[in-house]
Amino acid sequence: MHNVYFDHDGNVDDLVSLLLLLQMPDVNLIGVGVIDADGYVDPASEASRKIIDLFGHAGRKPATVAKSNSRPVHQFPKEWRLSAFSFDDFPILNEHGAPKTPLAKQPAHLDMVQAIKQSKTPVTLVMTGPLTDLARALATDPTITDNIERLFWMGGVMNSQGNVAEPGQDGTVEWNAYWDAEAVKTVWDSPLKITMVGLDSTDQVPLTAELRARWAQQRRYPALDLIGQGYSLVHSFEANSTYYLWDVLTTLVSDYPELVDSVPVKSDVIKNAPSEGRTFITESGREIEFVTNVHADAFFDKIDQLAKSATDTSI
Repeated sequence: MHNVYFDHDGNVDDLVSLLLLLQMPDVNLIGVGVIDADGYVDPASEASRKIIDLFGHAGRKPATVAKSNSRPVHQFPKEWRLSAFSFDDFPILNEHGAPKTPLAKQPAHLDMVQAIKQSKTPVTLVMTGPLTDLARALATDPTITDNIERLFWMGGVMNSQGNVAEPGQDGTVEWNAYWDAEAVKTVWDSPLKITMVGLDSTDQVPLTAELRARWAQQRRYPALDLIGQGYSLVHSFEANSTYYLWDVLTTLVSDYPELVDSVPVKSDVIKNAPSEGRTFITESGREIEFVTNVHADAFFDKIDQLAKSATDTSI
């Protein structure tokens, strides 16, 4: 059993990631922070609380959900973020009334500091949104690095084929990094061990019609029904690009590293336009573990396995 703190930004794959984390038998989820990035923070926080109520397991689920008060340098497009409202409205998450898991009294970056400091064993950080809360946590108390085993981050791209198409940038940047490039640089300059799951590998696990059908055929399992409903909210034409299982891949890699191949590389971060947030390989950079390849069949099977093991703990 190892302690995990999960910080996410509230889109469909973030919420699915939370659901799957709660099913990992050797994961004790000591905290959840929600940042106002790829989803709206209020409905994403509410949905997180309801998922914990419904699918969490006594003794290894967080006592609270913490809302971030971090603000973007560059905000995600509104159209991408709206699915958080619909996800929060799913009947399966609301049939038992208002959520029982409370909101933390502190904002997410301070909740992160407290959870890490109070943990009796080193904490694994899983972050599927911008790194701003971690950068602020490091500024608040740099000694938290002494009790962090590793950071698993969904963000960045090493092949310069980004997914940001905004004025003033050059197309080499990934959105979580672009949201707050200064935060990425702060984390890169810290002594933390980092595993980066960038677009280079997440692009190997697209959301396809076959995958939607696979989950639809297993909707007798409540968690797979919720996963299928969640991904029904997102379509390629809305984002003007293919939807990938970015965050779910990162989350599963944090506990099942055999699902991917990875290599150590030295890398750094550009803070300024037109490459603001670009991650790149350089011999003068710091070493990280970089995921290069996904064993896709095993990855999708692991999603199904974890989701099938989920039980409704509210009854």
